[in-house]
Amino acid sequence: MPLEPDEAWSFLAIGYLLTVAVEAPILLVGLSRRHPPRDRLVAGLWLTACTYPIVVLVFPYVIYGPLGRTAYLAVAETFAPLAECVLFWLAYGSGEERFRRGMYQDFVAIIAANLASFLLGECLM
Repeated sequence: MPLEPDEAWSFLAIGYLLTVAVEAPILLVGLSRRHPPRDRLVAGLWLTACTYPIVVLVFPYVIYGPLGRTAYLAVAETFAPLAECVLFWLAYGSGEERFRRGMYQDFVAIIAANLASFLLGECLM
């Protein structure tokens, strides 16, 4: 069952920090070298800040409640990396051909970071 709304808001900060603690190091190492380390760290904070509230505050009530945990996980764990890849592409996707090729590496890093935080979350639950 989803958390009660007040519990979800309380969990948001803790969950965000844990998610960033898992995903940011993966992005620091995995994002292409065309991004300076500062931008890679910002990506770890920014991308999670954009998607995590939706996963924690919206999807549990819109999907988990009516459709169950499996549907919630399928939607949330597809939404987060897909949305983060789109946001990253919008921010860094234009440029010369060599930069566009680096986007594939960036997408793999974003997907890997999300997968790692999902797996940690499953182990903690």
